[in-house]
Amino acid sequence: MLSARGLFQEIHQNDEAFRLFCSIAMSGESQGGWENGRISRLVADPVLAPKIARHGADEDKHGRIFRGLMRNRALEPVEVPPETDYTALLENQGIGLAHTRLREDKPLSEHDITVYLAHSRVTEQRASEQMRLLRRVFEHDSHVGKAVRQISADEDNHLAYCHEELLRLAKDGRREEIDQILRRTAHAEIKVYRDVSLAVMAHMGRILGWSRPKAAVLAAGIHGVYAYERLGGWRRMTSLHMPKKRNALGGGQAMRQQVPTRTA
Repeated sequence: MLSARGLFQEIHQNDEAFRLFCSIAMSGESQGGWENGRISRLVADPVLAPKIARHGADEDKHGRIFRGLMRNRALEPVEVPPETDYTALLENQGIGLAHTRLREDKPLSEHDITVYLAHSRVTEQRASEQMRLLRRVFEHDSHVGKAVRQISADEDNHLAYCHEELLRLAKDGRREEIDQILRRTAHAEIKVYRDVSLAVMAHMGRILGWSRPKAAVLAAGIHGVYAYERLGGWRRMTSLHMPKKRNALGGGQAMRQQVPTRTA
């Protein structure tokens, strides 16, 4: 019977598959680092800007960690197939702030910041869940396990800060706008995630020589996850609640006043 543990272990044991997996992850993290770095320089809020900068620094660090995992096996990164580029595909769907906007030196508006935080809240939910899965898969691997535990802790912090900052904006009267953006972002994300997952599995299947029945079962599983998310699983990406860990990314100033917990 196929399992996530068996699948990831199979990828880990094959140099070419592992190199592709890490290259895709490294590329996404590096793009996230650049985006957050640019956004932090375009935000005037003296409390929020350092948090966004910290977010970007964490993403850059994660990119270096994935590169280090490859270097440890004397592997070099490979070019990421465009159909597996999660970040670029989301941007193509009009989700988040476009790179053309981030290259401008014009300060971000309140709406821009809301779009950024809503986009991050949805994508960090996915990242947090994926890293928790990898923590379970590689819990007994001294090298990979240490790396994914570090990244997982950071992703949890990123998700916590997104909840807290969006609730602050909701308290300031932007709740309806936030809910609309979150729903649109979540619906786009689950489709992009499905398409990227199918593309990654197709590449892995060719590398690892999977049989047609095995590839079909994995594809059916991906479509099953999408069906669940389309029917209502997306709601976990749009709810807002005050995190247990407050001020998860710091920021150099005292925490803002606590805002009430609500869910979408």
